[in-house]
Amino acid sequence: MKPYPFSAIVGHDHMRLALLLCAVRPEIGGVLIRGEKGTAKSTAVRGLAALLSTATGGAGAALVEMPLGATEDRVVGSLDLQRVLRDGEHAFSPGLLARAHGGVLYVDEVNLLHDHLVDILLDAAAMGRVHVERDGISHSHEARFVLIGTMNPEEGELRPQLLDRFGLTVDVQASRDVDVRVEVIRQRMAYEADPDTFAESYVEADAELARQIAAARALVDKVVLPDNELRRIAALCAAFDVDGMRADLVVARTAAAHAAWRGARTVEEQDIRVAAELALPHRRRRDPFDDHGLDRDQLDEALALGAPAVSGEAGSDPEPEPDPPGGGQSTNNCASQPNSHAAPKRPKPSAPPSKIFRTRALTVPGVGEGAPGRRSRARNASGSVVAAADGGDAGAHGLHLFATVLSAAEHASGAGPLRLRLDDVRRAVREGREGNLVIFVVDASGSMAARDRMAAVSGATMSLLRDAYQRRDKVAVITFRQHEAGLLLPPTSSAHIAGRRLARFDTGGKTPLAEGLLAARELVVREKARDLARRALVVVLTDGRATSGPDPLGRSRIAAARLAAEGVAAVIVDCETSYVRLGLAGQLARQLGAPAVRLEQLHADHLTRAVRNAA
Repeated sequence: MKPYPFSAIVGHDHMRLALLLCAVRPEIGGVLIRGEKGTAKSTAVRGLAALLSTATGGAGAALVEMPLGATEDRVVGSLDLQRVLRDGEHAFSPGLLARAHGGVLYVDEVNLLHDHLVDILLDAAAMGRVHVERDGISHSHEARFVLIGTMNPEEGELRPQLLDRFGLTVDVQASRDVDVRVEVIRQRMAYEADPDTFAESYVEADAELARQIAAARALVDKVVLPDNELRRIAALCAAFDVDGMRADLVVARTAAAHAAWRGARTVEEQDIRVAAELALPHRRRRDPFDDHGLDRDQLDEALALGAPAVSGEAGSDPEPEPDPPGGGQSTNNCASQPNSHAAPKRPKPSAPPSKIFRTRALTVPGVGEGAPGRRSRARNASGSVVAAADGGDAGAHGLHLFATVLSAAEHASGAGPLRLRLDDVRRAVREGREGNLVIFVVDASGSMAARDRMAAVSGATMSLLRDAYQRRDKVAVITFRQHEAGLLLPPTSSAHIAGRRLARFDTGGKTPLAEGLLAARELVVREKARDLARRALVVVLTDGRATSGPDPLGRSRIAAARLAAEGVAAVIVDCETSYVRLGLAGQLARQLGAPAVRLEQLHADHLTRAVRNAA
């Protein structure tokens, strides 16, 4: 079945333009497309690959997709073990980067790919070459490709350091315009009814885009970037306070690509404006809780900073941005605003969080086997080799080359090539770090609702949440108040979404501590069924009071026992701030077999000591 034509995509103008500019000049460093499910991200990538195949006359790889479970050997290549054992010859077996040369390397759900693999991809995309120094071989080959990553932010974010390595980033969302949505449905249903006929109707439009790509590629190296526009780029990046010089270089390369795309031989302000809108928004994030985006008024002011050095342009209006190729309507429509009328007697929202501070990670005792991360010890594919195991060890990851060859050598005759038997295969036992499921259970009852106290609790929770983001954890948030507990945030890897949910939530009423603990237990059990390898850590922020329902303290002890019976690691953050301390949070910690730390001591050194003592 033919892929959906690139020129048939309705809307998403910025996404299509970013893809085309990276096709013109892959040195830009690739495109990261962020968006919810069902926003044509994968469709656009596959359509672009078909365009590139046409633009290059079918030469090179059309599309190489990176599986999430790929190893470093699979990505960059490695020693060809078969030829070593059969012929005694050192030979290199190319990886996915070599296959992608001349085409598109596509990583779906790139936010779920391990960080060190993302680094490798971005290095190769920026350099256009791959250098391999491993397994006793030295090899280098070209790897000029268009790198495209797609992700759903609800499933987790890329760290800012990795975001900065992507040349361009665009956010896509489904249009709220009814006419646009109707056209999307009509186009898709027509394609599904008869893919070949539908694709045929866009052959000429796609062929024209392919011709434009080829022409722009031939022109881009001849595009001149005048000193006055170079100054404008430098002033722009300085005004937005971006780190390092990568942003300046990406804006310059993108502006040159945009000039070539419109057939011009000189970069102008309109090219820089387009480049800035695609290259700067994600580089302004200093914190996982920051929003993406670029303020257009600030962009206008920043562009004007370079204007006095531009002869005859000071005070002139910027040229309008040209329409992107391929037609289609914009989908950047805002959703309707929520009803501003508040319901009567609504519970009081929590105070804004206090200042976020640095904290060390809590760790789950023992050695797990969860997804790679940076919290607890684990045996997984990303760790360092610590031992060799036989081929049947399910906890080992990858081939232990030296141990395998050593085993084969023990029964070698000494004449001819080394012969490898199946029972000679040894696998590598690796130990690294894993990400955990961190469940925050926050007491939002009346005893916690004093403004200063809840602000401190929210600030502490945000601090722990930032740490969980840096450790590559999934997080969930449960709050309890009145007579029930509620799941404020289902398990997610997105610190940004979690931060928005935690910024303000309803407080007040009685304290159903038992319900909060039981909700945590239910979530632990449910997530175990989904992912047995990911271990959970429950962090309860409470003063330990229980005032809801009959025998609240007795019910809380039973709930704590049921949670502890799941074998889950827990930590109690004691939020009691009164002069006369009741010590109820400490009692809860003992019931859970968990360490307790006071809210005012929730900083790196104290927390680390508490966890070490508990372990």
